[in-house]
Amino acid sequence: MLPGQPEGRHNVVKAALQIGLGQSLKLTPQLTQAIKLLAMSTLELELEVTSLLESNPVLDREDDLPSDEIGDGPEPTDEREAEPADEIDDQLDLQNFEEFSDWSEPGSSSYDGEYLDREQAADSPDLRTELAWQLALRPLSERDRAIAAALVDAVGEDGYLNEDDDGIIAALPAEWRVSSGDIAVLRCLLQQCDPPGVGARNLRECLQLQLRQRPAEALRDLALRIVTEHLDTLPKTDAQQLARRLGVTVADVDAALRLIRSLNPRPGERPIDSEGDAVVPDLIARKINGRWRVQLNQGSTPTIGINRHYEHMAAESKGETGTYLRGRLQEARWLMKSLAQRGDTLLRVGNCIVREQGAFLDYGAEALRPLTLRTIAEEVGLHESTISRATTRKYMATPRGVFELKRFFSSGVATSEGGEASATAIQAMIRKLIDAEQKARPLSDQALMESLKQAGIQVARRTVAKYREVMNIPSSSDRLRKA
Repeated sequence: MLPGQPEGRHNVVKAALQIGLGQSLKLTPQLTQAIKLLAMSTLELELEVTSLLESNPVLDREDDLPSDEIGDGPEPTDEREAEPADEIDDQLDLQNFEEFSDWSEPGSSSYDGEYLDREQAADSPDLRTELAWQLALRPLSERDRAIAAALVDAVGEDGYLNEDDDGIIAALPAEWRVSSGDIAVLRCLLQQCDPPGVGARNLRECLQLQLRQRPAEALRDLALRIVTEHLDTLPKTDAQQLARRLGVTVADVDAALRLIRSLNPRPGERPIDSEGDAVVPDLIARKINGRWRVQLNQGSTPTIGINRHYEHMAAESKGETGTYLRGRLQEARWLMKSLAQRGDTLLRVGNCIVREQGAFLDYGAEALRPLTLRTIAEEVGLHESTISRATTRKYMATPRGVFELKRFFSSGVATSEGGEASATAIQAMIRKLIDAEQKARPLSDQALMESLKQAGIQVARRTVAKYREVMNIPSSSDRLRKA
């Protein structure tokens, strides 16, 4: 704000600037296509390219073209219809994607860049992207949008919040003086988003959220009461006992239990590409001369080229035919540029992930380091939402198996040595401890917490319980009963 300028006038000027930018910076069709291709899975990409091959005569698969008929071709001779190559390069720069998309809707926040319009969000089924879009529709202040963005970032792939209030507050600027009350308000908004149950901190809360979104009726209220008061004892309590405790009929309890069983305990999980389809890795990680290296899986990206016959026709033809062919030729060049950019982005992101998570590839899940989208974004010089698109439904083949790139990201928990351990690594340690326990003396959450403390991992008992529930591991009493 300029010296002496009233606060109100400053806000007006800022709003006017935002509106002006909203009107002038728009996503071009070419940029929209590039973003769309980046967000696609391997299967979707193949279907999209196949469709474009059928609609554009200038395009052909390289396998179908003689070697002398493959080329990028000269620029059209008509300068009015030609688009300079350097302009194409600039417009397809992924670093500038969000500079355009942030202002695609007048009045949208420029804080996070993940607040996309509805069409873009539909193209990318990433859970965090969808949540960010839904929250973007709320009339929030810039500060509240930042808190909401931190909450969205803390949501795991299963739909649960992986950070407690203190962890989320620590990720925000200290001068904002964010309180637990602020977190609670924005968490409530997050929990109103789709899918139902998202943003829950534990299984009980997840089921409660789903039930509360159902129409109010006696059956729902009974199911909600069971989840709230008796969830911990459900596995070892029959319907008759539960009916006596609640003062209702056995038939009512059975109906309520059926309703509870119909709920989704992991609301964020999604099926891989399509039913029965094998995962085709986009990247391959190998250890060469003691160093992990990543390369593109050439079989995952369609190889296309430009038919020289039509290319020459585009340069020589006049009238409507020439105009049509030059338009299709330009579309073909955009597509090839977008595919090349997609591959380059995946490779850069994959190399960065492997540099950060080499210990995981060497030793397994217990060695997984805390890693966020922001860390990768800063290292490769791209926006977080671009990294989100580049890691959603993209897979890397490693000696340990094929993993979605999202698998390598995890929030951190402080250790006694002053470092951090990833939530995924802690879950792996908990599972290892439980697998090694004596069946007649299963480890309680308190005992697990003490074992982790001895290993230098400082976590609360309720955090251990949360991680155990996320992994669908029963409590110690339930494990003893099943032994």
